[in-house]
Amino acid sequence: MNQTSNKGSLRLIIGVSILIPVAVAVLIFLPDKSQFLGEWVKQVPAFNALINTLTAIFLIMARVAVSKGNVNLHRQLMSSAFVLGAVFLVAYILYHLNVTSTKFGDVNGDMIVDESELIAVGSLRYLYYFVLLSHIILSVVVVPLVLFAFYFALNDKLESHRKVVKFTFPIWLYVSLTGVLTYILINPYYH
Repeated sequence: MNQTSNKGSLRLIIGVSILIPVAVAVLIFLPDKSQFLGEWVKQVPAFNALINTLTAIFLIMARVAVSKGNVNLHRQLMSSAFVLGAVFLVAYILYHLNVTSTKFGDVNGDMIVDESELIAVGSLRYLYYFVLLSHIILSVVVVPLVLFAFYFALNDKLESHRKVVKFTFPIWLYVSLTGVLTYILINPYYH
């Protein structure tokens, strides 16, 4: 790959890494939701939890495959995890275009967590927000790491690939697993 192509690829990775979190933040905080997809879109969080579960499984399997020298299986599993990540992102965006975010502990669905609801959820609320906040922060961090890991792998820059995946793998796995945990914790409050 030539120097111009490398610079273009790196600019694309940086641009996408900035665009995704900005777009997601804008969508989450949009005051009016479009609701053009109807009621079925409310099933997206469960679908995304499944995607996160599969992604975590593929990541672990890919790690095992490469440690055993099965590079082809590793590539297939990592490509599958990458595609799942893209599907997750599209589903996540569609969901947040259509549905107001759920508040943890909002038992009656009035979008207000009153004192009795706060007492009912107790200290579980702190766990939820810790998991959610770490998930959000690391999901922003993992996007460029994943893109760079794929870029290096696709361009046979294996030493650079190995260096970046030392950080990418555990963060991506954590983001996938905490995505599932976040869903499990917030699920009782979906209305």
